Amino acid sequence: MNFILTAGAAVPTIVAAFVIAAVLSLIATPTVRTFVRRRGIVDHPNERRVNRRPLPRGGGVAVVAAFTIVGGAAVLLDGTVAGLPSAHQIGPNQLVGLFAGGVLAAVIGAIDDALDLRARWQFLGQIVVALVAVWAGITVAFVGNPFGPENITFPVWLGIAFTVVWIVGMTNSLNFIDGLDGLSSGIALIAAVTLGILSLTQQVNQPFVAVLCFTLAGALLGFLRWNFHPAVIFQGSAGVMFLGYTLGILSILGTAKVIVALLVLAVPIVDSFWVIVRRLFSGRSPFSPDRGHIHHRLLDVGLSHRNTVLLIYGMCATLGLMSLIVSVSTGIYAFLGVLVGFGLLLYVLGRRAGEELS
Repeated sequence: MNFILTAGAAVPTIVAAFVIAAVLSLIATPTVRTFVRRRGIVDHPNERRVNRRPLPRGGGVAVVAAFTIVGGAAVLLDGTVAGLPSAHQIGPNQLVGLFAGGVLAAVIGAIDDALDLRARWQFLGQIVVALVAVWAGITVAFVGNPFGPENITFPVWLGIAFTVVWIVGMTNSLNFIDGLDGLSSGIALIAAVTLGILSLTQQVNQPFVAVLCFTLAGALLGFLRWNFHPAVIFQGSAGVMFLGYTLGILSILGTAKVIVALLVLAVPIVDSFWVIVRRLFSGRSPFSPDRGHIHHRLLDVGLSHRNTVLLIYGMCATLGLMSLIVSVSTGIYAFLGVLVGFGLLLYVLGRRAGEELS
């Protein structure tokens, strides 16, 4: 990739959007915490969870609010402020799909936080919001070709199917790895920053998408003040559903950045893949909870809660940097390498943890 940053005039606006979103999320999270705690919307400790006391969930609503307010203001101002890129880089229907679909995803997630929906109903909700994106005209029309200079163009039906699978898969990957304080929100922050930087490169040149990516990153940073270990609130399904949907859309808008998102989010995606494979081979539902994720394995072999989270942050940041500087073909090969290597790592960690417990 020709890693040359463009649209320098947009940088002050991007910084402002990042800071404002961070402050809004920082201020809103304690209010959300008080609201959900009074209504008994909490995660109780059990053999799978790491929290030792009931903690409120649904804190992702603060991230949703901050992103929607700041991102919505950027759309309404539409380039009238000096340095603010025009929202016309994205079609109006696509903007509606981004914001309306994100809010709908958060609402479905909030219902799950309050009522503890069964996995099948959560999955149905994910499909519904993915179809909202398709209705808004947000689909993956092509992906980079690892074997040649020409992109691989999808037929319409395949582009729609790929988009639905992409959004649902992104949501479940973040949901599956949302097991330690600040883990999924920090990973999403790294992904948002990576997609934002990519949007400013000469090859992509989508400064308004960059504004939205850094707005999301700022909202997540403000929330992390309350969500990082030791957390006082979890993002809950409201946050996970919103983040999975929004990151999925931001990686599609304009120039498809699916390969980059695939690599920067390789840790949760590959972790989810191997966990599902193991559950299916064990004759269990792929959505049945257990302690087989990478973060559980690392805890079981002796890493502290904080160090486990920081290690996974480092892995995601490294892959994010790699995604910015390598070609499409190298990125795909790197993802496949992570897929194989991660499977071996989970196997070794599982055996070591079993030996230490025996």
